[in-house]
Amino acid sequence: MHKLKFIYIGSFLFALFVIQDVFELRWEALYELQEEQMYRRWSGLGVLLVILFQWTLSLVRSVPRWEDKSIVFHKIHNWLGAFTPLIFYVHSMELGFAYLLVLSITFFSNFIMGMFNFDVIRSKSQLFFQGWMIVHVSLSVFITSLTFYHIWVVFFYE
Repeated sequence: MHKLKFIYIGSFLFALFVIQDVFELRWEALYELQEEQMYRRWSGLGVLLVILFQWTLSLVRSVPRWEDKSIVFHKIHNWLGAFTPLIFYVHSMELGFAYLLVLSITFFSNFIMGMFNFDVIRSKSQLFFQGWMIVHVSLSVFITSLTFYHIWVVFFYE
């Protein structure tokens, strides 16, 4: 295990999430907590903070004087991304339905894209890089937008 250790950990956590979802394996104490509105709100805040923090890599890359921090933020971005299946699990053991299912599937699709980034694929193609980046960022924008919609529904929809 070398610099791609985050991929093994992320893949393992994702596999565990899929297994628990497919076989409906539940950690009952956590599942009961997730039924409580206050827990869901606080754990949702944690998920939101992770999603927002992931945007710091784009911010660091777009500010020329922060360019030297890009490598460090890229590593943090990868490692935090690797743990998102666990973070999602702590918030909800289920994928949900309707727009929450769309949010969950998009969230995990973007996670998988992030796991199979250029450290793994090792493509030198500029077209591949640009296409991958456009899809990854577009999914991230969609996830962030749908997350804010979800927050609005949780707090303001009657």
